Amino acid sequence: MAVYDVDKLMHKARKLAADYRRATGQALGISNEIATHDVIRLMKLVPAEPGAGGYDAIGTGSREGKYIQIKGRTIFNDKKSGQRIGQIKMEQDWDSVMLILMNEDYEAQAIYEADRAVLVEATAETSEKRAKRGAMSVAKFKAISTRVWSVDDVDEEHFPDEQAS
Repeated sequence: MAVYDVDKLMHKARKLAADYRRATGQALGISNEIATHDVIRLMKLVPAEPGAGGYDAIGTGSREGKYIQIKGRTIFNDKKSGQRIGQIKMEQDWDSVMLILMNEDYEAQAIYEADRAVLVEATAETSEKRAKRGAMSVAKFKAISTRVWSVDDVDEEHFPDEQAS
């Protein structure tokens, strides 16, 4: 057994990041790690080997063997429009992208998934410069993807790390 329980560490990191933002008005740069951890746990994925390039996890079950790129976005203000997701690595090897949306406490709210073909088509419709960078807004990603998980669909037992002290 590991010296540290990763779920408990992530719970503390989540709280620290939220407290830091409330105290300073600045985001602590750990939302990507929290997002990756949560998607892997909630969607029952296998973490990719470090340095895999292009993908963060490998699917199981109905996603068996799929390479999945994970993106996260913390929504601090629902009224702010034009929020963007991190760069999608279009030139690398992956089968789908999962976007996890988190609230101001860095808690998972929803996960959306889009297959590569859908994302390639969507980026082809944008400017060449943005398409090359894999740039996309949260709203656009939500419009072309499928919601595969929502906090509204589960009960408290699915959040063991949230109840840790």
